[in-house]
Amino acid sequence: MPDEDQPGNRREPRLGKGGKSLRRIRPSVWLAGGWVALVTVSAVLARILPLPDPNQVGLASPGQGPGWSHLLGTDEIGRDIMSRLVYGGRVSLVVAVFAVLVGMVAGGVLGIAAGYWRGWADELVSGAVNVMLAFPAIVFALAAVAFLGPSLTSVVSVIAVLSVAPYARFVRANTVATVQREYVMAARMLGYSNKRILFREVIPNVLPSLLSFAFIGMGVAIAVEGGLSYLALSVRPPTASWGNMIAEGSSNISTIPLLSVWPSLALLLTVLALNVLGEQMRKRFDVREGVL
Repeated sequence: MPDEDQPGNRREPRLGKGGKSLRRIRPSVWLAGGWVALVTVSAVLARILPLPDPNQVGLASPGQGPGWSHLLGTDEIGRDIMSRLVYGGRVSLVVAVFAVLVGMVAGGVLGIAAGYWRGWADELVSGAVNVMLAFPAIVFALAAVAFLGPSLTSVVSVIAVLSVAPYARFVRANTVATVQREYVMAARMLGYSNKRILFREVIPNVLPSLLSFAFIGMGVAIAVEGGLSYLALSVRPPTASWGNMIAEGSSNISTIPLLSVWPSLALLLTVLALNVLGEQMRKRFDVREGVL
């Protein structure tokens, strides 16, 4: 028998399905996941990280460049930019998570009801969704937040309401496609109840595509909050958010050019990373659908 200890006879370890799946993931997806994880962990653990008070004035000379004491420098009144960047990420994540959760739950329930039962339920939900989508979302957001008053609660509520219609339409389309599958029709022929079909056949097959859509929705919510914050319609200063940091930097662009660069990069990379993760989940789900 050949000696397996010899270099030429040594067998390569076999990877299971999980290992092959990991090797097929592109490096850009790993980078996107790492960036989202970094932003999330930093935002959640901001209070215990060795960061100065983001609102403390005069920590160093105003407009100081990056250095060991302040890695990203200081703003126009001597506040630490990195600390404000991390705390600003908390605002973006709160808006994204709560808005997406409301959209997924409310829009998901409406979409499943419309796509599964059809008839009057479909007409009612589709009509309401079409009306909501016909009105410009950004105009509604500006008017609603201006009416309610700039605050984190107002921004979360408005973006959550705006997210219901897209999720309802998306879930309805996926539910209609799922209901036409052979296993759902077989379950109906066997006399299974609607509750059993929904929770064992329809929802588990709609959920993966809904989660992929949720990543993209989080990116949109963060971008909308950044725009509202830039227009002073989100959290009020001195509370940090990426949008108001960009606004502060744009007014000091000639003296402190990096002041708006850092939050702009954080916003861009976060939205881009969430879109990459959502697209990766969509592709994996489409491959599984093709095998069925």
